[in-house]
Amino acid sequence: MSLTRRLFCTALLGLAAGSATLSASAAAPQAGSQYLVLPSVQPTDAGNKVEVIEFFAYYCPHCYAFEPALEAWVKKQGDNIVFKRVHIQGGASVLPQQRLFYTLDAMGLLNQYHQKVFDSMHQQHLRLSSDEQVFDWVAQNGIDRAKFVDTYRSFGIQAKLRRAGAMMDSYGVDRWPLVVVDGRFVTSPSHAGAGAPEGTTEAQQQQTALQVMDFLVAKAKADRK
Repeated sequence: MSLTRRLFCTALLGLAAGSATLSASAAAPQAGSQYLVLPSVQPTDAGNKVEVIEFFAYYCPHCYAFEPALEAWVKKQGDNIVFKRVHIQGGASVLPQQRLFYTLDAMGLLNQYHQKVFDSMHQQHLRLSSDEQVFDWVAQNGIDRAKFVDTYRSFGIQAKLRRAGAMMDSYGVDRWPLVVVDGRFVTSPSHAGAGAPEGTTEAQQQQTALQVMDFLVAKAKADRK
């Protein structure tokens, strides 16, 4: 993956000034700015619910900042949605974090340790950029190291990594955090904050993104009637 693509993670600030306020943007989200419509609808497996996918990276500070608000939004949506996460691909230093995410998920430990991984990287400044660093972190947090390593190196996890890469291509993922709704719509704090006044904070962009996501979930449900 190119450096340019990875650095899109940091492109949430410095948006161009515009006359529309964040609240106005969120009240009437515009296709092509606050959200994008995918050129090809992607298959979903959420049944009658609306599928919502977040593409993120553990190393990404903006993903970390977005996590609490996103988690609260997911809980508020309840049975309206099926929520999934996809850890993006990256270079050699990102791969152990990606494997960590999918291994925790495979072991049924993701809900318990997802936030702890984020906190370890962004509060304790652990890099988790090598297999051994990940294995040490696992042991320090009370996870069976041997069982974790076996899963981490399994064909099943390798298949999940390939699937993540294919999904990034299918959804045109060029920044993170990025959210896909119903296999059709794409938004993010940077999309949702497009045209916001100069000085708009990252937290305000995040809240606008959540309002856009509300709009897209409602639109997806209405379109099925």
